[in-house]
Amino acid sequence: MGKFILVTGGARSGKSSFAESLAQKSNNENGVLYIATSIPFDEEMKKRVKKHREQRPSGWTTLEAYRDFDVKLGEVGAGKKYILLDCITLMVSNIILEKCIDWNILPENAECEAEQEVTCEIEKLLSAVKALDVTFIAVTNEVGMGIVPENKLSRIFQDIAGRVNQMLAKNADDVYFCVSGIPVKIK
Repeated sequence: MGKFILVTGGARSGKSSFAESLAQKSNNENGVLYIATSIPFDEEMKKRVKKHREQRPSGWTTLEAYRDFDVKLGEVGAGKKYILLDCITLMVSNIILEKCIDWNILPENAECEAEQEVTCEIEKLLSAVKALDVTFIAVTNEVGMGIVPENKLSRIFQDIAGRVNQMLAKNADDVYFCVSGIPVKIK
């Protein structure tokens, strides 16, 4: 892997804008692959996706996916200098929700299976990016700085996302924590 930069922070902390500014340093719009992991399932999310599309350069290639990067990145990542994935926590949510819709009535081992599947997808992502020798920028949410959530699904998500963030930060060359629009380098 050329370089791996992890950008984390709370909601509306400026992490996506900062990550996009890092990718724009390539001075080559065609050299950026933007991976969007969200699934716009309601009007609010559709508006968010539209806003994100409008704010990034039109020359960037977009891949809308949240899994199977070992297959997908080889097709669209070749020749790119930067890959920006926004965001890891939506990727985690999507995979968790595939495992079970009603997390109050959990099938046996569902939580463990969900975490194993998320970890597997993260490992495939890191391997695929490494094979391309690019600057990889991943955006994630810091989910562990508030109270422990009341409902089971939120606690499971917080636990898995927290462990994934630790795994990513360990593998990253640089880690930035965004607070009130200000990126602070922490690694």
